[in-house]
Amino acid sequence: MGRNIFYVPPVNLMGIGCLRDLGPILQEKGFMKALIVTDKWLRRNGITDRVIAVLEQHGVPYIVYDGVQPNPTCGNVHEGVKVFQDNGCDVLVSVGGGSPQDAAKAIGIIVTNGGYISEYEGVHKSKRPSVPIVAVNTTAGTSSEVTINYVITDEKRKVKMVMVDKNSLASISVNDPELMVGKPAELTAATGMDALTHAIEALVTPGAYPVTDATALAAVELIFRYLPDAVENGQNIEAREKLVYAVFLGGLAFNNAGLGYVHAMAHQLGGVYDLPHGVCNAMLLPYVQEANAQHVPRKFRPIAQAIGFSVRGRTDEECAEFVVDAIRGLAQEVGIPKRLSELGVTDPDLNLLADNAMKDACAPGNPFQPTKEEVIALFQKIL
Repeated sequence: MGRNIFYVPPVNLMGIGCLRDLGPILQEKGFMKALIVTDKWLRRNGITDRVIAVLEQHGVPYIVYDGVQPNPTCGNVHEGVKVFQDNGCDVLVSVGGGSPQDAAKAIGIIVTNGGYISEYEGVHKSKRPSVPIVAVNTTAGTSSEVTINYVITDEKRKVKMVMVDKNSLASISVNDPELMVGKPAELTAATGMDALTHAIEALVTPGAYPVTDATALAAVELIFRYLPDAVENGQNIEAREKLVYAVFLGGLAFNNAGLGYVHAMAHQLGGVYDLPHGVCNAMLLPYVQEANAQHVPRKFRPIAQAIGFSVRGRTDEECAEFVVDAIRGLAQEVGIPKRLSELGVTDPDLNLLADNAMKDACAPGNPFQPTKEEVIALFQKIL
């Protein structure tokens, strides 16, 4: 099992109404000016304003950058850096799902380390910690607010760059389900399946260890129980709160155990076609795990048990089959598309997608390393 490092933000606020606890903490830290990093949808729909109200109530000056795209680009990052530096900011407050969170991490790394964001692709490339980041999450979700990972799209190369960097870890995470109430069913489904992917990939990876197993299994159990309720009724605050805990737990798991080929492949679909990350993960998850089960069937027994399968007297292979079927069933229940062709993916691009997936920073975490032909075949199964 070896020695392990467990990364987690120093302060984590979670639960109904916890956003209100943020103001006194920021006031105490005495920041001069915050750059709020968000997107236009959140700004237009009043979510960002709820965070702004907390800052104003506690006398924290701020300026807003709302130019983040759904798959944040190098251009978004460097626009944000300019706003931060031109306005004398000393703290980042990211408001949103994975896109604003990832953009804020990248901005923070550039502010303290300089250079261009593409120079930081890979593992632990920066030398200095980011400026302080307060990560206010609005989806359940990506877990970006609690992880050392971030993903930026290189718009010129049409590649999603994966950065794994301990220096990008947020100082404070905020997971308040009140900010997630009323989110569209499609977004709830996609982000919930993203969280499930985090947990399951963290369980089957060779990097897993008892602490990550415990948090990932708890996340799996909560997601299967509460995601359908949150998708069916966006106002269900109990389901939203349970998913907040699931996202937090799954984030801690993959942040420290690693991911695998679901993410390695999904990143390429996002980079080339600008598709929603959670949807890509949800579509790929059962097929990649079906392949993984041929190599590490024993890893699926505790997952099956967490979902509610009676594992006594069952083989590891039967447990794995149950897990794969359960994932497919959940994806169908929450309305995930079935075919990549519905989303514009075409066969001639599969060669490029497979090449880039094999270079992705998440690929080494898979329980086995597929050949290029096997990666193409996995894409073809859902084309």
